[in-house]
Amino acid sequence: MALAGIGTDLEGIHAVEAALRSGRVTALSVEKRRTANPDIARILQHAQSHGVTVSLVPDVRPMASTGAPQGIVARARAIVPISLKAAVRLADPVALLVLDHVEDPRNIGAAARSAVAAGITAMVVSQRRSAPIGATAFKAAAGALEVLPLVVVSSIADALKRLDQLDVWKVGLDGSGDRSLLGLDLLGRPVAVCVGAEGEGLSRLVAERCDVLAHIPMVGGTESLNVSVASALACYEVARVRGWVS
Repeated sequence: MALAGIGTDLEGIHAVEAALRSGRVTALSVEKRRTANPDIARILQHAQSHGVTVSLVPDVRPMASTGAPQGIVARARAIVPISLKAAVRLADPVALLVLDHVEDPRNIGAAARSAVAAGITAMVVSQRRSAPIGATAFKAAAGALEVLPLVVVSSIADALKRLDQLDVWKVGLDGSGDRSLLGLDLLGRPVAVCVGAEGEGLSRLVAERCDVLAHIPMVGGTESLNVSVASALACYEVARVRGWVS
């Protein structure tokens, strides 16, 4: 089942401007005292030239859900998620980033930003037991969620089962994994890299349905990495193995 209403409420300069350039923004509210800010002025000019409704208000914070909306909030047409099959068909070989019940929307946004930077094909998230993909995630993504195709599934474990039928390898990040993520040859094939939730890591069933459990080598005594950091490393290792970066 697709998640309805993704990206309809936006806050912050980068998130709003990216949605505006995508043609999604329908209404904009800006604090009067911020209109001299060059970034805000640029956004206002773009909005007015494209017929977007603009309201100048004393304070946008009562309309915001994040703690620092940067003086600007917007309403926008929703982004429509795509199906898992459609995501797999976007590239050959496909590279998916799968987030298994990540609960902090800032981590979802940061992971999306890394995925776009590294050339990942699409991101897969769960509708249940996961953070909502709302204003906080879009703000952390700084425009990445405007361009990264998103797949929303009811169950990550079921999605991995379907990826079997679509001939996509599944690599789960796990500190106890018996192979290193670095140089893993599977990353050059059609692959879905699965990153687990904060603290708990991959759920049992998701881990069982991965073809390989791989760890990120660490020299120091840190037990684990933040979800967004692990996602960034995984995305860039996919890009490095495929020769996209060096």
